[in-house]
Amino acid sequence: MKYLSIFVSLLVMIWLLACSSENEKAQTASHQDATQIDSADWQTVQAQNEPTPRHENAFTEVNGKFYLLGGRGMKAIDIYDPQTNTWTKGQQPPLEMHHFQALPYQGKIYVMGAFTGGYPDETPIPNIYIYDPQVDRWEKGPDIPKVRRRGAAGVVVHQDKFYLVSGIQNGHLGGYVNWLDEYDPASGEWKVLPDAPHKRDHFQAAVAGNKIYAAGGRTSSAETGQPLELTVPEVDVYDFETNQWTTLKEAIPTQRAGTTAVVSGNKIVVMGGESGTQEQAHREVEALDIKTNQWQKLPFLNQGRHGTQAFLFDNSIYIAAGSGNRGGGPELNSMEVLK
Repeated sequence: MKYLSIFVSLLVMIWLLACSSENEKAQTASHQDATQIDSADWQTVQAQNEPTPRHENAFTEVNGKFYLLGGRGMKAIDIYDPQTNTWTKGQQPPLEMHHFQALPYQGKIYVMGAFTGGYPDETPIPNIYIYDPQVDRWEKGPDIPKVRRRGAAGVVVHQDKFYLVSGIQNGHLGGYVNWLDEYDPASGEWKVLPDAPHKRDHFQAAVAGNKIYAAGGRTSSAETGQPLELTVPEVDVYDFETNQWTTLKEAIPTQRAGTTAVVSGNKIVVMGGESGTQEQAHREVEALDIKTNQWQKLPFLNQGRHGTQAFLFDNSIYIAAGSGNRGGGPELNSMEVLK
């Protein structure tokens, strides 16, 4: 029994040391990632050819290739291969789709919470649409519940379920909401979750540390002559464990909408945007530390832009396309990377 007890104690010690080592590795990786972003600079990517200029589009990565999709008007997908530094064309979407945050999931790209049609009374797209990069094909997916349809919403995936955050029902006219919906692609079930503390549209959500973060955005009110001005300073956080929302004490430093958000290490990085305070699109890049809930400023974008998306790839943040001024133009096709 004595030797058995010693043996068990040794096993426990080995297990604890292994856990400690894994935690240190994870913390080191996260720290290195955050340090890299802190000390990085934006560099314009000079590809061998150029994609189609577009704005109110999405930009995401699947299996090492980058996909520019959607935007105002009917435009084919642009596909960037970092190995060859070239752009190629993919299939055109089956309808005009814009104002959405695309999500890669199980090798495909999902579009929900999007608009179709022209300014200012754009219509929420009633279905989920799915693009399969392997076969370059679009698929019309399930209906979104009619009473919960909206565009310019934030979308995240957490534990194999999609979460549709806030948005606006009537294009830019009004009908902004603070809704949170859960969609289970396995069962096709939609579930209504608690409303966020603040209504907002024209923003992108992020998920980190078992929480959803909603930062940036506005309450678009073109019907009352305030399509850009009513920006939302508060940062709302949804906790999956408690099923409750809270609002952080620290507001976003630069209020703006049309932003994109990326998780890097322990930080939510919010980039670009538009507001009523300036004609040019915002170049600001600001990061929320989810451990301290404090904001810090990061290097400005080389080109101010709004109405597009960014993502993390190979420990670097990529962003492309969008609009160079508030509103609809000029449409951009440049790409830059923070590394």
